[in-house]
Amino acid sequence: MKKYARTALLAVMTGVTMLVSGCAAGKETVEKTTKETEYQREKMTYTRQAEYLDRGLVAVRTEEGVFLSWRFLGTDTENIKFHVLRNGSPITDEPLTDSTNYLDLEGTEQNTYSIQILNGSEVTESEPVTVWAANYLDVPIQAPEAGMTLDGESYQYSANDASVGDLDGDGSYEIILKWEPSNARDNSKDGYTGNVYLDAYELDGTRLWRIDLGKNIRAGAHYTQFMVYDLDGDGIAEMVCKTADGTMDGVGNCIGDATADYRNSAGRILEGPEYLTLFDGKTGAALDTIEYEPGRGTVSSWGDDYGNRVDRFLGAIAYLDGETPSVIMCRGYYTRAVLVAYDVVDKKLVKQWIFDSNIPGNRGYSGQGNHNLAVADVDWDGKDEIVYGQCVINEDGTGLVSTGLGHGDAIHVGDFLPDRDGLEAWGCLESSYGAALWDASNGEIILRVPGKKDTGRAIAGNFVSGNNSAEFASAADNVVYDGEGKQVAAWSSFTKWSQNYAVYWDGDLEQEVMDRTMIDKYGKGRIFTATDVYAINGTKANASLAGDILGDWREEIVWPKSDGKALRIYTTTELTDYRIHTLMHDLQYRCQIASQNVAYNQGACTSFFLGTGFELPDQPDIRVTKQ
Repeated sequence: MKKYARTALLAVMTGVTMLVSGCAAGKETVEKTTKETEYQREKMTYTRQAEYLDRGLVAVRTEEGVFLSWRFLGTDTENIKFHVLRNGSPITDEPLTDSTNYLDLEGTEQNTYSIQILNGSEVTESEPVTVWAANYLDVPIQAPEAGMTLDGESYQYSANDASVGDLDGDGSYEIILKWEPSNARDNSKDGYTGNVYLDAYELDGTRLWRIDLGKNIRAGAHYTQFMVYDLDGDGIAEMVCKTADGTMDGVGNCIGDATADYRNSAGRILEGPEYLTLFDGKTGAALDTIEYEPGRGTVSSWGDDYGNRVDRFLGAIAYLDGETPSVIMCRGYYTRAVLVAYDVVDKKLVKQWIFDSNIPGNRGYSGQGNHNLAVADVDWDGKDEIVYGQCVINEDGTGLVSTGLGHGDAIHVGDFLPDRDGLEAWGCLESSYGAALWDASNGEIILRVPGKKDTGRAIAGNFVSGNNSAEFASAADNVVYDGEGKQVAAWSSFTKWSQNYAVYWDGDLEQEVMDRTMIDKYGKGRIFTATDVYAINGTKANASLAGDILGDWREEIVWPKSDGKALRIYTTTELTDYRIHTLMHDLQYRCQIASQNVAYNQGACTSFFLGTGFELPDQPDIRVTKQ
């Protein structure tokens, strides 16, 4: 089903050199390419397939009592009401209509809680939950055995990136975890690595399956991008990732030749077949294995001759037809960039299209990719595009726009300027230095911050109330800008830490900054520090996952425990007066959560702007799947 919203007339000139400027940014000449000369931008939405989710109720002991938080689903109307039940009996005199959290001042750890849902004449009740003793849940995990490489180097395993999906159709998320060996390598480095493992866990620590990717998949941030999503609409998530000869699926079956070993003397894998495999979410069994496209071909054609740039992979989930999800697997971004889109039909991967920057007409998209990507409907046609660093690939596999600013380390895409139609992209730049904010539908530069060297970090989020936009910062300078390019604050007065994740943590509509294992808030400083956990991915200092996976619309953060025996899921215990549909039913946000594990992890952005004084988002146009 299609729906239409507001319109805006936008004139765009193709193939011209535009002179643009931003506050304090000087002037820069940028080559832009777009598909259209002039069009009427009319916002369109389709009814999208989304996950069936339960209420995700959490109950946490605090100093004041027991804090409770649950989901306001994307299928819930504004008329829905809730009662809180303790030990089966209501403790709310009147049903709750303005929020989905509650503090039981008389609650104890011995109680159980559930939520009664009043939806017109229909009355239902959530499954009862017990009380967490603290503001976190430890999910037990099982590390693979330590090993030794061919050249005699020993290695151990630590928990790395994670994703979530409903692997059994019960409406609650399971965690999919990547195990990384201590000798994992950046693509620029030679050396053997241990095998990469992917595990699936229930939140009680039950391991559903383990996949061993085998000796012919190298370990490192740029190699294994695992996409977890319900791709065929049967109510159960699948997983898709790159595999090779010797990969063992979750039920013990080998993909390809178990004896093959394609590692060269430098520990690199530059020959042998490459596969893409669809795995069953329930069992980890391989459902379909096809040839990975594009193949490596001539290694030097990707930008070097020793195997660095040929093995730079990315992945994403996108609603290319506006209604159902597809998986996109990618190779290359420093020079040649190739994206391939697949649907899942009858448990098979079915190719939809391929985009190759080497094809005549696509040369302007070469060298624009990042160490990450973002999915969003940037042109308001109801269908998702892939923001591939400093360029955008359309839902049909054609190029939409390229800024020409070149490769960078981070990109953020969302509704950062609510008074401006459409979505914006903010990213830092390695090729042309500094950072840029641009209209994601046409490449128009809105703000350009210059830099003197490779700018490795950038962040966008609504951190400061009272502004009419999000704020933007990068490692190019010590300035936090608003959408007009005005200086809001010095980054060092905000926080001394890196520009990593923007998260929703406390009770207002502004975001906080999460870096390493800490959360800082503008004007307040440190508001949270996790304990007995560690950040992952070296200097990137990420959490394993940050997203709205439990409770109300605020986000949970998942870090590995210091002893390596559990993933610790932290949740906020601050009350909020705002009732907002779970962010996971905003499908731009959900798709960006799915690709959070890709290379240099970045947090997810919603398709709407949240801020004090702004209207809350409308109910999403979705239909949920359930077995």
